[in-house]
Amino acid sequence: MNDLATLIPIITIFILAIFVGLEVIAKVPQTLHTPLMSATNAIHGVILVGGLLILGKAEGIGMIVLGLAAVIFGTLNVVGGFVVTDRMLEMFKTKKRGGGK
Repeated sequence: MNDLATLIPIITIFILAIFVGLEVIAKVPQTLHTPLMSATNAIHGVILVGGLLILGKAEGIGMIVLGLAAVIFGTLNVVGGFVVTDRMLEMFKTKKRGGGK
């Protein structure tokens, strides 16, 4: 019963954070998406380093598996974010006209 009493506020805060995050992101102008994505990639890079440090001190197979999964998903998030940022920056480059060299 005590576990449920502490779990309900945590779930409530998590759900409210989702709604607040969606509202904040929806109000960001399109011109700020690229800098916002770059900042998010930097934050995820720091989180990835922290995950690696914690994984180095893991004890037991469960902690190692969860830590490894966190590092893998964090790496995918950072790399994917940089790919998306690169594609977004490509949209702002001017294209050369004509077939000249």
